[in-house]
Amino acid sequence: MILLLGASGYIGGAYQRFFAGRGISYRAGDRRKHDYLQREGLRRLVDEVRPEFLINAAGYTGKPNVDACELFKMECLEGNAVFPGLVNELCAETNTPWGHVSSGCIFTGSRPDGSGFREEDAPNFSFRQNNCSFYSGTKALGEEILREAPQCYLWRLRIPFNHIDHPRNYLTKVMSYARLLDARNSLSQLDDFVRATWECWSRRLPFGIYNMTNPGAITTREMVELIKKSALGARSQVKGKEFSFFADEEEFMKVAAKTPRSSCLLDSGKLTRLGVKMDEVHEAVEQALARWEAAS
Repeated sequence: MILLLGASGYIGGAYQRFFAGRGISYRAGDRRKHDYLQREGLRRLVDEVRPEFLINAAGYTGKPNVDACELFKMECLEGNAVFPGLVNELCAETNTPWGHVSSGCIFTGSRPDGSGFREEDAPNFSFRQNNCSFYSGTKALGEEILREAPQCYLWRLRIPFNHIDHPRNYLTKVMSYARLLDARNSLSQLDDFVRATWECWSRRLPFGIYNMTNPGAITTREMVELIKKSALGARSQVKGKEFSFFADEEEFMKVAAKTPRSSCLLDSGKLTRLGVKMDEVHEAVEQALARWEAAS
């Protein structure tokens, strides 16, 4: 039995679809029955389910984007740093192995040689550098709290997307925003991410940090070109749309954002070397566009 926290969210929903499709027994944590954000409620839930493995997909990202985290700092800190620490304590007490959905947004840029950051690299977009959004700062703090956790996977998700139209889907965002910032990033195809995280556990890979991104990197302009070339480009949602770009990040910050954004490259070679494969990022984007399911 798998215990899934944060099951009602964007990431949690993808886990539920995956488990249902594979016939994997799981229990979605229900905060109406057990307020698992509190220690007593989480303990009751864990004692009731007695999971073989726990997945924490809960977190605070802000709506419609991370700018909201600047207004709700207490909720952001509790969801991204305090709560993972609480889960870790309970899992240690009950000897429950678990996985935590972290974020690649604790980095900015790339390594000095232009390659992606590796799991052993220290975050450079965090409160310690005083250069980050509040969201990224709390996610980095959450990793600090969990770094020595003995039976824990830290799975770094980075700008999720897939073939299902959704406000949290990066493809949906690119197609709907009035103006875009061109940046080169590592991305995570959401369903690929969920499958790969499950393989970490099902294949009993060593616990620790994993960059769960599709190999390669892609720019916003490359995304736009792939959208235009796809069958989706001829549909009413984007047909004839003039994709407009900010001149640079400075203009973006002046006009459209309240807090700095992370644009970065992550190296997912560790995962690949251990035999867990994810599609190359351009191929993953093309596949998502080919299978696109518009919101009803």
